[in-house]
Amino acid sequence: MLPDPTPRLRFREMTEADLPAVSTLDLGGSRGPEGWIQWQRDNYAEHGFGLWIVETHDGVFVGDCGLTMQEVEGDWYVEAGWHVHASLRRKGYATEAAAAVRDAARAAGIAHLVAIIRPDNLASQGVARGIGLALEREVVKSGGPALVFGADLTR
Repeated sequence: MLPDPTPRLRFREMTEADLPAVSTLDLGGSRGPEGWIQWQRDNYAEHGFGLWIVETHDGVFVGDCGLTMQEVEGDWYVEAGWHVHASLRRKGYATEAAAAVRDAARAAGIAHLVAIIRPDNLASQGVARGIGLALEREVVKSGGPALVFGADLTR
């Protein structure tokens, strides 16, 4: 289940060959780039989705964007997530990619989509709002405060 290409972007599965590019992203967390790639490979096998490599139609690496399963306060949700290379931020790539991912989630029958975002990450909050997600609640996730944005995709 890959999102459809957008006017500027295309998606593909992440592979070990993407290690140099993925290592340039600010992924947060403690998996490291090799663990990050393996997590996506495992997600593709188990769920049929994960974070996909996002690149321009000319093959320029932009970042990653896709869907993962995330636990929040004991419940599991499908989350849209994205990371854009620092040199390519503020060009609308995250919103463009996340909208395509949202549409793919809807087409796959996912009823509710969330994005879990740190309170100080105003850019990602803007992306979430830009694809139609609204603040649902504040939680503690991975040892710190987080905002859960979400939307019902059945409407």
